[in-house]
Amino acid sequence: MRSAVASAAPPRATELEAAVIDGLRDCGLDVWRAGLGPTPLLYFATITQRAAGGIMITGSHNPPDQNGFKMMLGKGAFYGEAIQNLGRIAAAADYASGPRGAVQERRVFDAYVERLAAGLTDGGAAPRPLTIAWDAGNGAAGEAMVALTGRLPGRHFLLNEKIDGSFPSHHPDPTVPENLQQLMDAVRANNCDLGIAFDGDGDRIGAVDGQGRMIWADQMMVLFAREVLRSRPGATIIADVKSSEVLFDEIRRAGGRPLMWKTGHSLIKAKMAEVGSPFSGEMSGHLFFGEPFFGFDDALYAAVRLVALIGRAAETLAQMRDGLPPVVNTPEMRFPSTEERKFAVVEEIKQRLRAAGADINDIDGVRVRTKDGWWLLRASNTQDMLVARCEASDAAGLERLKADLTAALTSAGVTPPAW
Repeated sequence: MRSAVASAAPPRATELEAAVIDGLRDCGLDVWRAGLGPTPLLYFATITQRAAGGIMITGSHNPPDQNGFKMMLGKGAFYGEAIQNLGRIAAAADYASGPRGAVQERRVFDAYVERLAAGLTDGGAAPRPLTIAWDAGNGAAGEAMVALTGRLPGRHFLLNEKIDGSFPSHHPDPTVPENLQQLMDAVRANNCDLGIAFDGDGDRIGAVDGQGRMIWADQMMVLFAREVLRSRPGATIIADVKSSEVLFDEIRRAGGRPLMWKTGHSLIKAKMAEVGSPFSGEMSGHLFFGEPFFGFDDALYAAVRLVALIGRAAETLAQMRDGLPPVVNTPEMRFPSTEERKFAVVEEIKQRLRAAGADINDIDGVRVRTKDGWWLLRASNTQDMLVARCEASDAAGLERLKADLTAALTSAGVTPPAW
């Protein structure tokens, strides 16, 4: 058995990487070190090198003192019950054993960047050159971003490309508007066609249009879905429960079959493989392209596809954004709970709503549809948090949805977020 291993951010991650390598070798496994880079580089290495599994040492976009692992088993994600079982094995120290495995360098950085650059023509003809601002947020995508933009046509303005896990410029979460302010300023100052940002480990994308306005991930998904469905009419496009109703409507309008699914990049990837979806995504900025790509979430690849889409279009990204059906919505609101309580709160509210005859979707938490639009409440997969979002056709409807959600939370003894 073989394993590909990469580290994301020194110095703590290098210590964890060394410990992981020692443990794998003690279990009789050969280890291939893929090196420093974004999480999608680990996915690429594991698949192209035909490793039996992969482990990424990463804190993703979390604060510098929080580190962890993203894992693969073969080409697939390793999550859920598989991780729980791994925890039981660790707790019991019931490890496999064998002759100590070897360790070998298997650097795929150049091949990875070349594949990213080739994405310019994956969706159609080569695009016209654009002027683009890029912000790596000092995350693990920085080095790859520099190498990639050197292979792309057009003019490129790079921000925070030096990898620094203390994140000196701003926190690398591209779903938070304040974190995109530097990028917005750069787009306006340099008259760019668009701006692109990455999270700490390079698997989530953020974007702004030529006017410096934020483009939400579900808005990007509308544009990508239209493009994909031109070559794959009738295909299933997956989006998570936090995504706008506009996205699902636009997928239908473009001739596709929308599928609402659970939040979580591993869950989306697994569902995508199950139903043969050519494109899927999450509100958080995880975007997944199938053939001719690999089906994993890679923000650098998504960036290249976005650049190509805009470079082939007659409209600007700003015009595309303004052409989407207008809605008003809240951002994703996250507010504290506890590991023990967060799921129970959602279940209590769901049962009350069901008893009242509400129109609900409970695929992940509870998404409630009313005449005004919809609201969502779910438990975070990774933090002791509850997550909420509302969307309506007008401001008055949004206020009613927020009031409905506030009442539901209050009934469960939960202090609602500050809308």
